[in-house]
Amino acid sequence: MSNAQASAAVQTAPRTYQVITYGCQMNVHDSERISGLLEGAGLVRSEVEVADEGGADVVVFNTCAVRENADNRLYGTLGHMAAVKRTRPGMQIAVGGCMAQKDRDVIVGKAPWVDVVFGTHNVGKLPILLERARVEQASQVEIAEALENFPSNLPTRRESPYSAWVSISVGCNNTCTFCIVPQLRGKETDRRPGDILAEIQALVDEGVQEVTLLGQNVNTYGVEFGDRGAFAKLLRACGGIDGLERVRFTSPHPASFTSDVIDAMAETPNVMPSLHMPLQSGSDKVLREMRRSYRSEKFLRILDEVREKIPHAAITTDIIVGFPGETDEDFEETMRVTELARFSAAFTFQYSIRPGTPAGVMDNQVPKAVVQERYERLLELVNRTAWEENQKLEGTEVEVMFAAGEGKKDAETHRMSGRARDNRLVHVAVPAEPELRPRPGDIATTVISHAAPHHLNADGGITNLRRTRGGDAWQARHEAPPTPAGVSLGMPSVGQPKA
Repeated sequence: MSNAQASAAVQTAPRTYQVITYGCQMNVHDSERISGLLEGAGLVRSEVEVADEGGADVVVFNTCAVRENADNRLYGTLGHMAAVKRTRPGMQIAVGGCMAQKDRDVIVGKAPWVDVVFGTHNVGKLPILLERARVEQASQVEIAEALENFPSNLPTRRESPYSAWVSISVGCNNTCTFCIVPQLRGKETDRRPGDILAEIQALVDEGVQEVTLLGQNVNTYGVEFGDRGAFAKLLRACGGIDGLERVRFTSPHPASFTSDVIDAMAETPNVMPSLHMPLQSGSDKVLREMRRSYRSEKFLRILDEVREKIPHAAITTDIIVGFPGETDEDFEETMRVTELARFSAAFTFQYSIRPGTPAGVMDNQVPKAVVQERYERLLELVNRTAWEENQKLEGTEVEVMFAAGEGKKDAETHRMSGRARDNRLVHVAVPAEPELRPRPGDIATTVISHAAPHHLNADGGITNLRRTRGGDAWQARHEAPPTPAGVSLGMPSVGQPKA
């Protein structure tokens, strides 16, 4: 090949991309849309780490602004990317998500080698902004103040062929003093039920058999069009979609959690018996300071009703330790409520200041050493409770939907991992023979032989293996010629480690 031919080959090779995601499920959902947009613009996913000399041509950081160390982590990574970019002429770096919405021009000021900064409301503009930055040879910063296009209306490149996120609302109408999300995502915007159900049906037609409904406060869905019962109706409507095996949702707000939602969960077979509902604190005084419009007794009453109507439900939560002004007595209330709640898992956080939030300027910040000691005590209680709850399942039969990437030690332990209907992680001994071995997306039953605090083991094998359309979709993707797929996640740990 001549030099001219080689140059032409380089010029016609498609540009590559990589998306690195920090934060919550909403960001993961947005990143799948970012990938879809980039592939629609002709890029292909890079299979090489961005730090390598042959890394991606376009690297997108989808950022989070919830945690205190998010800023330092991003700018440290961008500093490293400056060196990578110097070795790759034509490489572009884009920063989006909540931190981009918050910091705007600050990012380019601190990292002038960033080509594009875009916000949470204008994800769909990314390909245009990248091209404009390339042509003008100048950084492009475009932050919309209101949602331009609902994320679910954008192209997508899903990580999983059998499981999908479905956003039903964006934004939040609450004013929690520790949270910056309403400032960055805006007021709640709801999709119409018909659009949501049409998207779910299209996903099922592609082989998806599990959907997770997403919203900042998913159970306030319908507030924009004046139907307080809209979320329960949506859950029931999901029950009428043939081929949809499992429905989950995250995260509801306790203040808006109503009996009609519990009834819909209990009476709709494909709505799973799992509930993630943030407690945040067990102290009513702290809840008032947080502007969380419920109290601990209401929270516990909701759990009682859920367990009365859905006896095998697994309930998980979020808890913040060390909120400004939290006393020893307040923390003991959190310990008391946590003990009574019997959570199957809890994602525990040490409070961190977020600039721009009311809590960030409170003058009664709790000393770090005190927060750490309380955090360790709470973690010990959470682990013990979760283990005790898991031990109740030893010897019982559970249905598992197998998944790719759930068990980090699956290869060495000769297991496959997946989720029970209540969303507990189960590591299952499976046959070695390919014709007897489940595929990701397939469903089987197994008996729990051993419980640990954060997972269950089933060493007796599987029964009733069902080859599903989701498993077929996984197999079709992996038997097809190599194509760009998925989103490279860089999510920080937000809870207990998985086995």
